[in-house]
Amino acid sequence: MPENAHALPPVPVALLRCETARIFKGYGLPEADAEYVANVLVEADLRGVHSHGVTRVPIYTERLSRGLFNARPDIRVVQTGAAIASIDGDNGMGAVVARKAVQTATEIASTAGSAVIGVKKTNHFGIAAIYAEELVAQGLIALVTSNAPPTMAPYGGRQAFFGTNPMAFGVPTPGERTILADMATSTVARGKIILARQRGEDIPPGWALDTEGRPTTDADAALKGVVLPFGGAKGSAIALLVDVLSAVMTGAGFGTDLPDFYEDLDRPGNIGHFFMAIDPARFEAGDAFLKRIGRYIEMIADCPPAEGFGEVLLPGEVEAQKRSHHLAHGVVLSPDILNGMAKAAERVGVALSLQTAAQ
Repeated sequence: MPENAHALPPVPVALLRCETARIFKGYGLPEADAEYVANVLVEADLRGVHSHGVTRVPIYTERLSRGLFNARPDIRVVQTGAAIASIDGDNGMGAVVARKAVQTATEIASTAGSAVIGVKKTNHFGIAAIYAEELVAQGLIALVTSNAPPTMAPYGGRQAFFGTNPMAFGVPTPGERTILADMATSTVARGKIILARQRGEDIPPGWALDTEGRPTTDADAALKGVVLPFGGAKGSAIALLVDVLSAVMTGAGFGTDLPDFYEDLDRPGNIGHFFMAIDPARFEAGDAFLKRIGRYIEMIADCPPAEGFGEVLLPGEVEAQKRSHHLAHGVVLSPDILNGMAKAAERVGVALSLQTAAQ
């Protein structure tokens, strides 16, 4: 939870979405795009992933103001096979380009039964779960990946080469229970270390190395050094696969060619994304898949919980519970996040009511 959360009343979700969208409109995004980007960021906060929420507004708007994000991109789609398309994002906002990729994947999968979409010349797109969830809503099994600027050492190394390289997947289900996973291939998303530094907190052992390749619990030293892959060599291998799918294959930048998102404010990012969608009805016709996945979920639910657990949850259910709570009660934001949003808004003459709402 954000710093000083206990001292701040929550911000209503509708207000947070509206005010965040107003900021992006002030920086030149068309209204529909501004609302979509705002929703992606707010959705991260709703799910408790504050490292990818509205705390990103200052750096997004800084890069917009410098022309490092294209507020009105000419996104180009070229279908290169029956189920394959390549997208050039024209350096647009990552969420805007990803929305086009989801739409393209849905259209292709509706006729071909599956879709593979590679994206280049795009940017940070927030939490990958959003796009997997949108594909799942169309009845599709989804896999979404993105590469990122180098912050993570490969297994056995001490210098940054991989990004935190997130991947998400989602599966349609017949009821309210969800299967929706979203994870960085690092032990932790770098944004969580940034939040720890802002709060003056140490980080847990095993998250990062300092510049000399030594394990550290100091957030500032970690940000100067490197984060570590989860699961050692296994996480490092998956990060490599994400790079290949998202960037090496698509024509996007990769490895040390990518600029630092926060520090290098002179070069555009050229991040890459990868989207895969599969229509499960092409294997088992009608609602057979939903019946089978429903039985599968029942089998998991029948698994006796371990000590300290009340039940066995599916991927994404913890985040879904947090989302329901925040929708009902609002989102608590730290003063630093609110001030960052206010400063970003002030630069383009937008007066926010968030500060008043959060006092």
